[in-house]
Amino acid sequence: IVNRTTSQVDLFVTGHTHTAYNCVIDGRPVTSASSFGRLLTDIDLELDRRSRDVVQVSANNQIVTQNVFKAMDMTQLIERYTEIAGPLRDRPIGRISADITRTPDDSGENAAGNLIADAQLAATSSPETGSAVAAFMNPGGVRSDFVYAQSGSEGDGVVTYGEAFTVQPFGNSLVTMTLTGAQILDMLKSQWCDQDFARVLLPSASVTYTYDPAVAASLLPDSQGGPRKPCAGAPNPVSDLRIGGTPVDPNASYRITVNSFLADGGDRFPVLREGTDRLGGEVDTDALEDYIAPSLEGDPIDPPALDRIDLSG
Repeated sequence: IVNRTTSQVDLFVTGHTHTAYNCVIDGRPVTSASSFGRLLTDIDLELDRRSRDVVQVSANNQIVTQNVFKAMDMTQLIERYTEIAGPLRDRPIGRISADITRTPDDSGENAAGNLIADAQLAATSSPETGSAVAAFMNPGGVRSDFVYAQSGSEGDGVVTYGEAFTVQPFGNSLVTMTLTGAQILDMLKSQWCDQDFARVLLPSASVTYTYDPAVAASLLPDSQGGPRKPCAGAPNPVSDLRIGGTPVDPNASYRITVNSFLADGGDRFPVLREGTDRLGGEVDTDALEDYIAPSLEGDPIDPPALDRIDLSG
């Protein structure tokens, strides 16, 4: 970001990385205050009165301690909106039979992400909503687990809207698009190449494939944090890709669903920007609620099996 930005920018106050840093790149300070309010970045700018240019920048990341009195005005504001939001937050939307976690298996697959992908496919599989045959969820968008017994609960397996929102807090909408089989294979290859670390997409139950972990590892930067490796010309670790049990034809077209973040190429999946015949859908949390709502009266939702991605070798 810094290297692509005009030299007229003197300071970068960044976020989203969940990392604490205070450094200088290309002669310009770059800061980040970690995450969850753990740090506060104190920045001083010295300006030239005549030129109105920045003369000097100093920055210091300070630890936010808990040995100070709470700010009364902020405490009252939080209490007010906690009371207002309570009925919305605590509304039951479904039931689960056990914890459904984002803990990955050896392939990178996890049950919470699989459940979300299944919900997104269900929301977009009809002709009216997109005729999707597969859905994929980015692992970074799964921010928490579906927990059977919340703190202080006896463990009834009820999932509230607030708990579901904690898992998916971004408010992304669903996007259904057409990709060729070759483009889907390129998308899956991008789980490793041009990445800083593996980003294994969570597939709906309609998708199965195998990948070679050794080939996948060869596409990632070395352990010393080397540069990302380009996808062009790189081998694809993925094989035996199937949708609905049928091998994917590289020349055929398929309707797939992802969230709006991925649809715009987020998490370095640029091929998704090439998807055609795009159709917007509902918000991801609403799709999840629609999917698990029958469990309020019927059987609870079981953790999805981790059997969609296999390892070869």
